[in-house]
Amino acid sequence: MTTSASLPAESTHETAEGTTDRLVEMNRAYAAKFTDPGMDARPVLQVAVVACMDARLDLHAALGLELGDCHTIRNAGGVVTDDTIRSLTISQRALGTRTVILIHHTGCGLESLTEDFRHELEDEVGQRPAWAVEAFRDVDQDVRQSMQRVRTNPFLPHKDDVRGFVFDVHTGLLREIDPTS
Repeated sequence: MTTSASLPAESTHETAEGTTDRLVEMNRAYAAKFTDPGMDARPVLQVAVVACMDARLDLHAALGLELGDCHTIRNAGGVVTDDTIRSLTISQRALGTRTVILIHHTGCGLESLTEDFRHELEDEVGQRPAWAVEAFRDVDQDVRQSMQRVRTNPFLPHKDDVRGFVFDVHTGLLREIDPTS
């Protein structure tokens, strides 16, 4: 699969500046054809999707979503962190979402990291990060933990429709995780 931002076949290395310049140029082409859809910031389907930032996950295509259908909150692992709760709280309380879908995936990089990553960063830069890595060994259990974090958070008024899934990066299929297993 290629995207409009993919590197040309003859290019094997590009500087960060060159990549940014290419993306800005792609934006100019996009903007030249852009028509304001006149949408509200409130998602039409009243759903917020929390997912991993992995570049292999095309959430809109995988879920059949269109522009304006949902809020998408992405981070390393799709883990429900304090910042995720912040975004979900704003999504629910200010912008009307009522459903939360959590999507982790197979082959996640967080399965190969540990909290030692923080110690390595501290050794390198002389300061320990304030955030946790949130690494995990069992993707299903981490989805359950994320569901529990949403369901027990006092800032979120809508906790009845929270479901978690694992996306298979090889088949494109979602596998639902039972929160009680």
